[in-house]
Order: sequence, then structure tokens, then C-alpha cells
Amino acid sequence: MGNRADDEGTDVEIYIRPLTDTVHADTPTGAPEELLALLDQFGFERNTLKPAGCSGPAYVWHEAPAHLSEAEKKQLATRAVPPLLMAGYIVRIADYLFDHAAYRSATTRIRSQRATPAAPASAPKAPSRARSSRRA
Repeated sequence: MGNRADDEGTDVEIYIRPLTDTVHADTPTGAPEELLALLDQFGFERNTLKPAGCSGPAYVWHEAPAHLSEAEKKQLATRAVPPLLMAGYIVRIADYLFDHAAYRSATTRIRSQRATPAAPASAPKAPSRARSSRRA
């Protein structure tokens, strides 16, 4: 069963399903669990449809939660884009879903996380007793 990500050759296609107000995030057939888990983490809800007779791969897609407002769905969709790109995925989001403020906020958050210095590595422990140097 094909989907937009399969058709377009992308890792994630984010769009509103025609004749609905449902925001979809389609991934290719057989997408890695890491990608699916990222979409779960960003707040999308995972759906799976297995073909009748268990023949062929399951069709997996994500949707923005139905209880969100239109603006919240756009923000959810847009905030997912920068971290997906940073993870190396090819992402396409429909222009009508793109929220500039949410994108700026997400990129600022990524930059601030990257700029935060990592905890310094602990220094090696000093030997428990002093070692004398021997000369030959």
C-alpha cells in the first residue's frame, strides 16, 4: 500500500489529508523504528493497518491528535521538522501547515541545546600511593 512518502521519495511527508482536517505524517513503507519513534515522541499518534491475510507490509502513519486546534496541529507539525532534519531525514511539510514562529522556536531550542557545554569528563584518578621513579 503506497503513501505520499513512498510516492515522493521522502522520509516524512506532513500534510492535511484531503476532505478532512487530519494532519498526517506519512513515512515510507518499512520505515525504521527510530523514525517512527521520533514522530511518537514529537506528539503524533501512530496508526497501523495490516493487510488482510497478513500478506505484505503493514501500513504505518502518524496523525496529529484530533483534540488539538488547527493552530496547535500546525505548530506540532512544524516543530517536528528541525529535529527530523538534524537527524538526517528528508522531510516535506505542506506550505499551508508551516508555522514560522513554531519553526523559529524549534530551531532556537536545538541551537541552545547544542551550545550548552557538555559536562567535563572526570579527570583520571590519582594513584593511591606515590610511585618512585627508578633509574637504571
